[in-house]
Amino acid sequence: MSDEKKAKILETGTTTIAITCKDGVVLSSDRRASSWFFIASNDIQKVHQIDDKKVMTIAGSVGDAQTLVRWIQTQLRTYKTKEGKTMSTKAATTLLANAMFSYKFYPFMVQLLLAGYEDNKAEIYSLDAIGGITKEKFVSTGSGSPMAYGVMESEYKDNMPLKDTLKMAAKGIAIAMKRDCATGDGIDLVAVTSDGFRRYSKEEIEKILKE
Repeated sequence: MSDEKKAKILETGTTTIAITCKDGVVLSSDRRASSWFFIASNDIQKVHQIDDKKVMTIAGSVGDAQTLVRWIQTQLRTYKTKEGKTMSTKAATTLLANAMFSYKFYPFMVQLLLAGYEDNKAEIYSLDAIGGITKEKFVSTGSGSPMAYGVMESEYKDNMPLKDTLKMAAKGIAIAMKRDCATGDGIDLVAVTSDGFRRYSKEEIEKILKE
């Protein structure tokens, strides 16, 4: 496969965000699935819970991404059953990266964010198509990411309270939706804290944006 063809396949029509905060980690995305100029779906889930306190966002090829979500969910359940404890966020990221690297000559066409909150510590890892890993305090993927980064770069502070982080994540997606035609059809907003996983309703997100 030529480098040009790979680049075209890797073009992603979406926006995903992950941000660490004082109380945990917040992730958000839009809900539109697009193929070039065609809107394939206006209600696709791009933020997936993979265990009690870990979440993954997906961008890129929907089939590839959903396959990896199912695979890592299975691996984490199997590990917990065998070992009697939950795999760490860092170990889960490394496991996923190793699997992706093993397919580097025919890669999964995805950009993934894997985040978790364990032992009072929030972690976010960004993975490229062949398993390259970077650890981030805040990060965005997809075609609307330049707009999202504009919000995060200007507003992010270490140890932000959850309330402010939720608003910043939702705002980042909302602004990307205004300027990126491949980002749209609503906002998905999730938090992982010491209380566990929580997905916010449409009404709650609208209230957060107005506050």
